[in-house]
Amino acid sequence: MKHWNFRLKLGVVILLVFAVLGFVLPIFHTGNVTEWNTYPNNLKPSMEHFLGTNSLGQDIFWLLCSSIQNSFLIGLFVAVLATAIGVLVGLAAGLQGGIADRIIMLLADTFIVIPSLPILILLGSLTKGTASLFLIGGVLVVFNWPWPARQVRSMSLTIRESDFISTARFSGESTFRILYKEIFPFVKDWSIGNFINTVLVAIGAESGLAVIGMSSNSNATLGTMIYWANQHQAMLGGKWLWIGAPVVAICLIFIGLFLFMTGQQQYSALRRGK
Repeated sequence: MKHWNFRLKLGVVILLVFAVLGFVLPIFHTGNVTEWNTYPNNLKPSMEHFLGTNSLGQDIFWLLCSSIQNSFLIGLFVAVLATAIGVLVGLAAGLQGGIADRIIMLLADTFIVIPSLPILILLGSLTKGTASLFLIGGVLVVFNWPWPARQVRSMSLTIRESDFISTARFSGESTFRILYKEIFPFVKDWSIGNFINTVLVAIGAESGLAVIGMSSNSNATLGTMIYWANQHQAMLGGKWLWIGAPVVAICLIFIGLFLFMTGQQQYSALRRGK
């Protein structure tokens, strides 16, 4: 850890702060943070309500913590599945080649050229804001796995021509073992970077949908916090903490993820050079 660069350290610190806010502090809160009229409306910040309450009678601080948790969960859900599917499919397609490679790349290119935003807006319209977060996440997975698949396939195509791959094949190693032991180490660092970037993309996509009322409005996310604040004229009413807290949180999460991703890439490059 002492060899970590400044970007990586700062990114880890920011993400740890949000991990505590989103996954540790909610353990100490009981009750439903999204329930209306739980507290008196529009209270100012105090020791009892750190960020005050909003016009719906919700505690803004605890609502923010729950929103951070749900936004991270959907980001991690999409990133894990999309990266795992994309890397596995890309490795297999690049190594095997032939008709399997062409079919996989045809599917990937099809999903790449189809715009995901209209599909998500249509889904939100059909469900009228009642779609589950994981249904939205599933749609995001469908449109995010082709990107890592294409990139990893390109790397796999290059690596499969190496002598050590031919040696592994002639020695009787299985295809899975060649993928896992021989090729995956070369794409591991790139996969980590793609994973982090996909978390960012998923959180941004869900937040954007929520702001226009096309996400799961009954669940607390950073986007739905902004949506309900806009619906109840938080800006005109001068309720800056209500609408400002999720906006600042999204910006800091994006900065933290970006610093962590770039810092990790620099750290990996430094280690490879030693």
